[in-house]
Amino acid sequence: MTNSVTIAQLTDVHLGPIAGFLPRYWNVKRALGYANWLLKRRWIYRREVLDRLVADIAAQAPDHIVVTGDLANLGLPREHINALSWLERLGSPERVTVIPGNHDIYSAIGADPGTARWAPFMAPDAAGAAYTEATGPFPFVRMAGPVALVAMNSAVPTPPFVASGRLGDGQLGRLGPLLQRLARDGKFRLVLIHHPPLPGLAKPRRELLDAAALQDVLARHGAELVVHGHNHHNSLTWCATETGTKLPIVGAPSGAQGRRYKDEPLGRYNLYRVGGPPWAVELVGRGLAEPDGPVLELERTLLASSSMA
Repeated sequence: MTNSVTIAQLTDVHLGPIAGFLPRYWNVKRALGYANWLLKRRWIYRREVLDRLVADIAAQAPDHIVVTGDLANLGLPREHINALSWLERLGSPERVTVIPGNHDIYSAIGADPGTARWAPFMAPDAAGAAYTEATGPFPFVRMAGPVALVAMNSAVPTPPFVASGRLGDGQLGRLGPLLQRLARDGKFRLVLIHHPPLPGLAKPRRELLDAAALQDVLARHGAELVVHGHNHHNSLTWCATETGTKLPIVGAPSGAQGRRYKDEPLGRYNLYRVGGPPWAVELVGRGLAEPDGPVLELERTLLASSSMA
């Protein structure tokens, strides 16, 4: 694909080890999450796997990298600080965009700034500021050539055994006009969200609670591509729009999984090569086929739809 812009997506990296679990942050949810980390998750999500994928991303030389949430495990201040250091090594704020996941905004942390520490990576750039309203931090827009990265925040604190998300009326109300303006200006609209954006794509206690409302906005105003994480699976579904076109919804697995667990794939990231207009997207999935194997190309798919015609 010639004259293309390449966007790399990492998600659900679950950076360890857990640090800073001080008594003032203890509660039932975190205690259960910490036990889960000690007994299971720390053996599954391995930093050396993530480091190998990051090195491979660098070799692919994408124009921009997006991280669609779950950098942390228990949403602790020290985790947020450590995640900021990792983001700074991943790339400059001009080339890296992050949005929170449910493990990043896990439970109350009082007056601590939390994920606001990531503000350099989580704010509009100069070109995107023209599309971003000042009434709320999300959605914000960043531009990578003709590609408009439309960043949403679906992460909210939840009770024990619940990992659901919510956008809220404010974000949903701002999203529709934003998508319209970008379409009028001929931009490729790439929506970033942590939770799967359509009803039925996640289990009830893990779903986006206002997914039906988001589906209505996407159906009414359209987009060219929506990418998410959360489910730890690679997936491709489609959202019908009122104009009769369909837009692709792509889910990416964890970028740090080093052991087989249930039916989840090993560590992987996605490249989206956007060409046009008329728009076309080539999805390239790269990651591990074997736990100790090399980083390989696992998938190459042309996301052809009438919405890109």
